[in-house]
Amino acid sequence: MALRGNLRDFTITQLLNLINLANKTGTLVVDGPTEQAHISFRDGKLAYARIGKDDGSLALVLHKANKINANQFRAIADRAGHMTDKELGLLLINAGYVSQEEILLNLQGYFTEVVRRLFTWVEGFFRFENDLLPPEDRINVKLDLENIIIEGSRQLRELEQLQDEIPSLDMALKFTDRPLTNVNLSVEEWRVVKFVDPKNTMRQIASTNKLGELDIRKIVYGLIQAGLVDIVRPTGTVIPQNPKTYPTQDKEEQKTLINKLIGRIRTM
Repeated sequence: MALRGNLRDFTITQLLNLINLANKTGTLVVDGPTEQAHISFRDGKLAYARIGKDDGSLALVLHKANKINANQFRAIADRAGHMTDKELGLLLINAGYVSQEEILLNLQGYFTEVVRRLFTWVEGFFRFENDLLPPEDRINVKLDLENIIIEGSRQLRELEQLQDEIPSLDMALKFTDRPLTNVNLSVEEWRVVKFVDPKNTMRQIASTNKLGELDIRKIVYGLIQAGLVDIVRPTGTVIPQNPKTYPTQDKEEQKTLINKLIGRIRTM
């Protein structure tokens, strides 16, 4: 019988420790609030991972890492869809697009990032399937879990601290009345700022921008410390389903946009 449980009773850190110490082979399936993750292991080491709609394929991983462009990614999907990742990897190496080392490093980074996302999941269910092996048509890696577990523990401590500062993601944000001076925000912060509105909860903003619980709390905490936003009770919902990312890196244009947003909020 597969190991099953609730993330409220058994954390991802504890699960990885168990898999590591027992040298387990199989796949950990985790059903979160909005996504499902598959994490595969061989002899207690991370071999493969995917989450949500991403299939963890080599083409997808290289595209996300900007090793192949969008046209190349589409061409691979159309013409090489029948290939295994090992065959595709060999083809790309021989064509001079990437090296074997680059393939392995990017796969390791992608799989590790998938696992890191799970550390902030505090709700959901899991099961460990001993008979569900890493997929044979994908390139598997062999990563020790110790460093991943240490990083996950650090993330959990950081999340707990941020939960003290921002107890509920079901609250909303509004721009402060303080004058805006030097605005220098990251791309992720701009994506959140676009939806600062008393009608939008932080949970809705996070979902729209595909941000984890830790990420949205870190961004909001930074905006609060910068004196840009305050936490308020929500009044409704206005977030569109498919938002566009912030289109410019020009600082003056960014400042103009944010001042317009502040003006619009103040008149509501």
